[in-house]
Amino acid sequence: MQPSITDRAFNIAHVLTKALPYIQRFSGKTIVIKYGGNAMVDNELKESFAQDIVLMKLVGIHPIIVHGGGPQIGQLLAKMGKESEFIQGMRVTDKETMDVVEMVLGGQVNKEIVNLINKREGRAVGLTGKDGGLIQAEKLHLKPNISDSILEKNPELIDMGYVGKVKQINTQIIYTLTQGKFIPVIAPVGVGEDGHSYNINADLVAGKIAESLGAEKLILLTNTQGVLDKSGDLLTGLTTTQVNDLIADGTISGGMLPKIQCALEAVAHGVKSAHIIDGRVQHAVLLELFTDEGIGTFIKNK
Repeated sequence: MQPSITDRAFNIAHVLTKALPYIQRFSGKTIVIKYGGNAMVDNELKESFAQDIVLMKLVGIHPIIVHGGGPQIGQLLAKMGKESEFIQGMRVTDKETMDVVEMVLGGQVNKEIVNLINKREGRAVGLTGKDGGLIQAEKLHLKPNISDSILEKNPELIDMGYVGKVKQINTQIIYTLTQGKFIPVIAPVGVGEDGHSYNINADLVAGKIAESLGAEKLILLTNTQGVLDKSGDLLTGLTTTQVNDLIADGTISGGMLPKIQCALEAVAHGVKSAHIIDGRVQHAVLLELFTDEGIGTFIKNK
């Protein structure tokens, strides 16, 4: 039996009244969202994400989007006949690869996200970290794991090419855009003092931007439910102390570690909370922000 018009109207009203306290609480606040994974490649998820961002802006929240694009970079490199090489989950980036990174992230991926939001009557503006010196970068050297020692004869540091880390964020550019009611969409490419472009991990950039802005929240969209315990059950709320214990006992490992480290850094440096949520769920961002239950794993400093 289909619900009546009255029942449907009641359900809608119930949802809206439940959301109202959160809308009031977060209005005027900055929320940094790392956008990646399935949410960037599935058409329905892309549309729902754009709707979420436009709604956030309409109710007075300042969303800042930082996006990845690893699969798209890999696809173009493969078409060029160039093999992708990764060390500790990071792409080794020579000059030719860096050119592809800039073209894909700053062009293809960034402009698609901007267009998705603007089609929904948002006012998105696409940037790379090179625009206005938004992301000042420096070269990243990795310390080798035991498994990396086969690459060279136990080097002290591994040269990743044009892979960088964040040195400083020029927050004035972001403030100017958000106060002008625009939605910044940022590709994680920075520029060093040497004038070179650097490919930077998008989670890391999102975290550093959140820290620099004193953001209310950092939200990382992933292809998992969030942080899971050893039985595979979702851990919904964690303190930094609990997270460190889970790392120490091996519960958190592998690909989740960089995201967790990013979240820990953010909440340790002034971001009120970090959230690792499932980007495979439609309207995941709104479900996290505007419902009592939330979605994914919530991390706070304690």
